[in-house]
Amino acid sequence: MSAPLVEARGLARRDAQRDQVLLHPTDFALHSGERVVLTGPSGSGKSVFLRALALLDPLDGGTVRWHGEAVARARIPSYRRHIAYLRQRPALIDGSVEDNLRYPYSLAVYRDIRFDAARVHALFDATGRGADFLSRAASELSGGEAQIVALVRVLQLDPEALLLDEPTASLDPDSAREVEALVEQWFQLQRETRATVWISHDPAQAARVGTRHITMRAGVLDASPSSVAQSSLQQAASGDAQ
Repeated sequence: MSAPLVEARGLARRDAQRDQVLLHPTDFALHSGERVVLTGPSGSGKSVFLRALALLDPLDGGTVRWHGEAVARARIPSYRRHIAYLRQRPALIDGSVEDNLRYPYSLAVYRDIRFDAARVHALFDATGRGADFLSRAASELSGGEAQIVALVRVLQLDPEALLLDEPTASLDPDSAREVEALVEQWFQLQRETRATVWISHDPAQAARVGTRHITMRAGVLDASPSSVAQSSLQQAASGDAQ
């Protein structure tokens, strides 16, 4: 069997100021082709885990491996290019939608590729937004529109995996479904080489966007959810389909 796309070995985080463990030593493997949903109570450490997996915060223990090799400090920018993290509230720069989409190409790690206007138009067309959307001011976007822009900004860069930290939690149902549809479209184009980890508090959404479900409580990851949790997800999926 091939090495996992991403693997955590003994990943740990703590708050030194409060002397509090945020993430107990955690093992986790994400294989290409997987769609994982992470659920659990608020404050249980889900975001801490996902940010640690994305190597966005310093680790207090453990290692992250990418295609079977430990991610050395020098490889972190490349790792983040391919293992992309999308947070709940997007951070957009001042300027237009197009300015935001072009911004990544000004960074050294992306200088081998160029902005593809046709591809961006196709992504926005899938959400019913025309070419004029690119000229909209980022400051004038709704929450749903801003999240769509943030997602397209990531998808255009062809990541291998998306780490989605409740990206639809503050969106209306229509905007949430648009985000789900864009992620699904991206995944299905190359499902044998791509993967997702999606944090969600919505059982119906979890049933739609994931095929493997894991839970977290008090900083402890459980990769084998209880039958009750699985049952609730299945019921939600059934109800959503009716």
